[in-house]
Amino acid sequence: MIQQKIPGKPVTVTINGKKYRANEGEILLSVAIREKIEIPHLCFEASLDPYGACRLCMVEVVRKGKREMATSCTLRAADGLEVLTDTPEIEKHRSILFELYLAEAPKSDVIRDMAAHYGVTRTRFLKRIEQGDPLGNKCVLCGLCVRACSEIMGAGAINFINRGPYTVVNTPYYAPSRDCFGCGACVRVCPTNAIEMEDVGADRVMKSWSDTRVPLSQCECCGRYYAPRELSASVLARLDTPLKEEIARLCPECRGKQLAQNEILAGRGGRATHG
Repeated sequence: MIQQKIPGKPVTVTINGKKYRANEGEILLSVAIREKIEIPHLCFEASLDPYGACRLCMVEVVRKGKREMATSCTLRAADGLEVLTDTPEIEKHRSILFELYLAEAPKSDVIRDMAAHYGVTRTRFLKRIEQGDPLGNKCVLCGLCVRACSEIMGAGAINFINRGPYTVVNTPYYAPSRDCFGCGACVRVCPTNAIEMEDVGADRVMKSWSDTRVPLSQCECCGRYYAPRELSASVLARLDTPLKEEIARLCPECRGKQLAQNEILAGRGGRATHG
């Protein structure tokens, strides 16, 4: 998981001939995003250390009149750093990558729209379409879901399976996982919307992960199922100020109403009752 760093000293970087302020050591892609400079990317997630998997965020770094390509998500800001984001070489590299992704994830609207934005609407490569693919032929193997599950949640419920062109992401042996929290972190970080989950009755079903079923907590006030049971208990146990048991058994909405009611009654000198 990405470590919190003390901001470095202010520096000046040059992007496409224009100077911008940044903090020394700051990720260049973050600077570009902040300054609304368009650089396509798939595998960058602010809560994880960057590792340049998708290669779409390549830029050209200018040093002493020479240029070399680098991923902007792993490039750190330094005083005098100069980069170019739309040179002919970068555009050619980008177009080839989009063709590869159109073949790798032919059913992904995200990839299709992103590629079209950069002028790529067809691919010369053989499209990889698998019937019954749990990820709907939308996965580009960026690894964000695997990393979020392992590095952020500490669950390790999913991982890469097989090697080379047969590599996929799923649970070990495609079996329902006992380690999955049902947190949905994988769904939220997936850049191509490849992962599906659905709350069905008293369970959260991780449809993409071998239909793993995770029991949900039920609110004792409104009766709604609202969050994975084990995960909720774990979060509540870590609170600096523990919630009263009758409050802890409520969904966030009912909990908020109950706490507000308690505050109002306390202010009036009365006593709150559950309900």
